[in-house]
Amino acid sequence: MKTIYDIQQFLKQFGTIIYVGDRIGDLELMETELKDLYQAQLIEPREYQSALLLLRHEIQIQKEKSNQR
Repeated sequence: MKTIYDIQQFLKQFGTIIYVGDRIGDLELMETELKDLYQAQLIEPREYQSALLLLRHEIQIQKEKSNQR
């Protein structure tokens, strides 16, 4: 997975669509869903790690943007 969109499409395979209207909230919910899927052993460790890295990076970017306002 290389983009947040890729993660969204990946989660869709498990019937998970996340949209609450808050970008950071969406990203954090995606992180929680991935963690649950990983703990249930439904996804590979490599998929989990790459998605988690992407999400945390994007969360950091969004928080920095909101702090600049």
